[in-house]
Amino acid sequence: MPKTFHKVVYKPSVESSELFQVIVNGEEYKKWKGGDTTIPLADVVDAFQVFSTGAGTQGIMGKPSKQQLDNTFNTHNDTEVVQIILEKGELQNATAKDGYSSTNDGKMGGNQVSQGGAAHGGR
Repeated sequence: MPKTFHKVVYKPSVESSELFQVIVNGEEYKKWKGGDTTIPLADVVDAFQVFSTGAGTQGIMGKPSKQQLDNTFNTHNDTEVVQIILEKGELQNATAKDGYSSTNDGKMGGNQVSQGGAAHGGR
């Protein structure tokens, strides 16, 4: 069963396909967003780390460049950017896959060794 977590997603504009995301503690975020300013941001966010996707919600999450942050938020300070995302973004549930899959499962455990030119006369 996939693990679930919460994230706050911010889309800078309707035309933009890029999304900025912060992983959060869902319950603490709801209280903070509801006006409980006594909750420290450190309790609301998993880490002061911003992720972005260039392809909507299904894209691979990566760390945006300082230039991307400056262009979108007029700052690249992690704390300021996280706060903007928390204020303007939308809470979403997400799932993380357990494990991984390779791109070539048909060759499980077998290394392919090339004989190179030796088997055919070489140079």
